[in-house]
Amino acid sequence: MKVLIIGGGGREHAIAWKLSNEDNVKKIYCAPGNAGISEVAECLNINDSEIEELLQFAKENKIDLTIVGPEVPLVKGIVDEFEKEGLKIFGPNKECSRLEGSKAFSKEFMVRHNIPTAKYKEYTNIEDAINGIDNFGYPVVIKADGLAAGKGVVIPQNREEAISTLKEMMSDKKFGNAGDKIVVEEFLQGIETSILAFVDKDTIVPMVSAKDHKKVYNNEQGPNTGGMGTFSPSEIYNEELSKEVDEILYKTLEGFKKDNLNYKGILFVGFMITNDGAKVLEYNVRFGDPETQSVLFRLETDLNKIMEAIIDNKLKDISINYQDEEAVCVMLTSGGYPDNYEKGKVIIGLENLDKDIVVFHSGTKIVNNNIVTNGGRVIGITAKAKSVEDAATKVYENIKKINFEGMHFRTDIGMINQ
Repeated sequence: MKVLIIGGGGREHAIAWKLSNEDNVKKIYCAPGNAGISEVAECLNINDSEIEELLQFAKENKIDLTIVGPEVPLVKGIVDEFEKEGLKIFGPNKECSRLEGSKAFSKEFMVRHNIPTAKYKEYTNIEDAINGIDNFGYPVVIKADGLAAGKGVVIPQNREEAISTLKEMMSDKKFGNAGDKIVVEEFLQGIETSILAFVDKDTIVPMVSAKDHKKVYNNEQGPNTGGMGTFSPSEIYNEELSKEVDEILYKTLEGFKKDNLNYKGILFVGFMITNDGAKVLEYNVRFGDPETQSVLFRLETDLNKIMEAIIDNKLKDISINYQDEEAVCVMLTSGGYPDNYEKGKVIIGLENLDKDIVVFHSGTKIVNNNIVTNGGRVIGITAKAKSVEDAATKVYENIKKINFEGMHFRTDIGMINQ
């Protein structure tokens, strides 16, 4: 089969890497891809949000399956456009993608279907927001309603910071139109974790658990990022939590049915595990990044077969298996990320890594035969072992062999017993 992957980050590299190891997949294209993806796929000079061009390419090249990596094309309705043309595409449609495209839509869905979540209020007027900001106490969570490239959630510690954040989002348009409406939530204390699930009309199947680290510095310090590293399984994912998560996933699927949302694809659920149990922080409508790098690294079943089963509403007929080995992925980022950073730094040492290390490229490109940095998150160094700690040790030993100007990474990913 011929597959087109839309996107160009670490998540898309993990998808391409997995598919490249499956017998049924003969040719992989990726739009736009990156330096690492180009080793297993043909990269195209098409942006991931250029829906018309992507559709044209899929038709002309008789693509058997298109897989959408990032959220922007999903929210823009790429699935609907492909399906109108009778093309197989993996991902939720435009209506379902509002679960990620609008924080308010997502919160309303949770409340409507009794899914545990933080108390909240939405605002479209900045004066109303400022007048109501004290109602939730501090710290408080402020979210831009629309897509903001993973940076639209801020946690002010006091009133002054909260008002400043509201002005940045609503008046200064720091996130563009994403801040026309904002959601203010109570701050939940606890341990953050997430689960990815395969979903079709009748079935929801959680994948193995993964723990993501969002803060840029060790010990969860500094600003939020798109993710500094993950390990799978999560150390807090015991039988009791698993039951709670299963119940929330069941309620979510039932909610889809009641609301006539024909959800097909991946559902990412972010949780805060509080003293009152698991509460949902957010839904994303695609693979998480870098959770995907750890989870797909352990997946034994062919991904293309799972995806085709979901498109055909036959997920219940597929047996999904994972390796027992545990996985760790540590992100190497550009200096200054998640704020201003420079691109174009030559990456050296990748050829010196151990053979069982896999490098998932997030922000790279090839210039003059050199692999150079081309994003905030640059590469994810990934390994498997009998335990998370052993996999982390492998990863960090190999990171010593890599260098680029300004390279930054956390040194505590997977170091559970530190």
